[in-house]
Amino acid sequence: MSAAIAQGTPLPAELTGELPDSTPLLEIPTELHQRLASDGFVLLRQVVDRALALDARLEVLQRLKQVGEIKSPVEAGIATGSSRRKELEPDLGAFWRSVSQGPRLRAATHGGQMQAIMDLLLGEAAVAHDYLFLRPTVVGRSTSLHYDRPFFARGSERVYTAWLALGDVAMEEGPLMVLEGSNQFEDLLQQVGQIDYESSNSPTVQVLSDTAEFVRSRQSRLLVSPFSAGDLVVFDMHTMHGTLDNHSPTGNIRLTCDVRWQPAADPVDPRYRGDDPAGTTGAGYGELNGAKPLDEDWHNR
Repeated sequence: MSAAIAQGTPLPAELTGELPDSTPLLEIPTELHQRLASDGFVLLRQVVDRALALDARLEVLQRLKQVGEIKSPVEAGIATGSSRRKELEPDLGAFWRSVSQGPRLRAATHGGQMQAIMDLLLGEAAVAHDYLFLRPTVVGRSTSLHYDRPFFARGSERVYTAWLALGDVAMEEGPLMVLEGSNQFEDLLQQVGQIDYESSNSPTVQVLSDTAEFVRSRQSRLLVSPFSAGDLVVFDMHTMHGTLDNHSPTGNIRLTCDVRWQPAADPVDPRYRGDDPAGTTGAGYGELNGAKPLDEDWHNR
């Protein structure tokens, strides 16, 4: 397995472990529910058809190629390092909304296969938020460790994140990482329980530097794994997670997405509903990192 790198630093072996595979528990729902409740997350392999996930991936990559961000052949998913997005699509939020609402993407993220899995996981009828977080990640980018609860605290208390691999994700491409036992860090959970994002300037419990030292201070491990197209990780709002650095030697982007699901019987936060949702800060799809052009100047913005 390739080295796990976080914020530019290779992680020592003692600070990493492998994400446990809960796929066999799909046949034993009671134990699956117990695993989700105790660990705060479950990894389910190939629960969305590979062909469906790859079809969604191709749809997104074709849109990115149209704005000069992906090389030919599109299927390879290699970034050009440049972009014409601002030139061709002056309303970046509207462009990203159109990409995020692509029919093949939505078939993978909101279709019957995802519906069945989330109904099973929640043990009741589930509903997805309309607002979708699509994440094309170029070399040099990653997502710092954080909790999701502050973003999604206004509706149901039973919200879950469904993180879907839209393509194979090798270790060097920066896959998801989950901080083991983070759903039991009472001091941090008390802090996140007091935060509800209303603007882009809101505070957060987020590890912005020295991930390795933070993990060591918590006497924990980062659970990581390569993924295949159609693999799914579902975690609750009290599980700290992020992604490793994408350090692909060939310039491959990592393409994943995450959608929030919750019991259909609970109220849904109106910020994440509808054809043109307001999003966390009210800026709609324009607030997302995915709305930023995938060029070499991304780190200066």
